Amino acid sequence: MVRVSKPGTTPSARPGPSSKGSTMAGNDLGSLLGGLLGGSGGSGGGQGAGNILGSLLGALMGGGSGGGAQAGGNGNPLGGLLDMLTKSGLADQAQSWIGTGDNQPVSGAQVKEALPGDTLEKVAQQAGISPEEAADQIARTLPQAVDRLTPSGQMPSGSLEDIIKAQAL
Repeated sequence: MVRVSKPGTTPSARPGPSSKGSTMAGNDLGSLLGGLLGGSGGSGGGQGAGNILGSLLGALMGGGSGGGAQAGGNGNPLGGLLDMLTKSGLADQAQSWIGTGDNQPVSGAQVKEALPGDTLEKVAQQAGISPEEAADQIARTLPQAVDRLTPSGQMPSGSLEDIIKAQAL
């Protein structure tokens, strides 16, 4: 197969969607999380939720003002995110997602309070929604994502990408 480019353009060695300002880490995490959350289902709702969580975790991994340091520098921002929630008074909820019992819910307002101010703005902008809607989506999907990523009731070690791939098998 021969690929023909428009005159005046250079052929791309790796065709694909442009990042449009979002981090590749966020896009990759979004795809992986979408699959983990059931993004291949009929409604595709898991994929959208995965993209929001992927953008959030990508932003915490280093896409913002010191967020990477807050979220842990080992390629796994999930622990840092759970620390933020714990420090915001949501320790019981966060622990319930990691543990093997029922997952306690959180509200969008609680998520918004727990996150650094510019992080939620950035995630919402990437998703093309309001910060309030982004917080609501995170509140709906984060408990399920953490629950699936911690099936043994403990926070796994390693990079977040490796952890997601291991659980999605």
